[in-house]
Amino acid sequence: MRVVVSEFMSLDGVVQAPGGPQEDTSGGFAHGGWSRPFFDPAVMGATLGGFAERSEVLLQGRRTYQVSAAAWPERAGSGDAFTDWINGAQKYVVSDTLVEADLTWKPTTIIRGADLVPEVSALRDRPGGDIYVYGSLSVVRALLSAGLVDELVLMIEPITLGGGKTLFPVDGQARTFELVSAETAATGVQVCRYRPAH
Repeated sequence: MRVVVSEFMSLDGVVQAPGGPQEDTSGGFAHGGWSRPFFDPAVMGATLGGFAERSEVLLQGRRTYQVSAAAWPERAGSGDAFTDWINGAQKYVVSDTLVEADLTWKPTTIIRGADLVPEVSALRDRPGGDIYVYGSLSVVRALLSAGLVDELVLMIEPITLGGGKTLFPVDGQARTFELVSAETAATGVQVCRYRPAH
């Protein structure tokens, strides 16, 4: 299995709260939902559909899981391939605070923070489809630091936000990536696929 991460990213590298105003207001972030005007169904929708076709499981951090669990189940039955996939997929949520009773979006398994790297390493050793991750910044940073991200899909959007959470670990380590493909959406978004260069 491969770990595939996708993120909506501003030109100045911010990935915080692309989907809605209340998604993540931490740090006083006031631009939640900034990504929505730039969504191009033809290019970006097809990219998301591809994740559904190739992925077997969904891996998320606690905050992203809770936001997703409140949004996706109510879209069930829409006939959209991604919606159908995400609601039915095996989900893993990384959290030290959630308990089984909190897992309303089934099927979901909890991974404790200390177990993230060994659990994901074990999943990567299994045959099967991709392990898909979106949002979940602390999880993605930990996976990048551990060298466990196999593909990074960045949807770089023509907007600057002047501050907010960024994606990459700030640990002084250089990491080189190979650009596998780049596609331009009608809205000016660059959909870029990167793989670690070894």
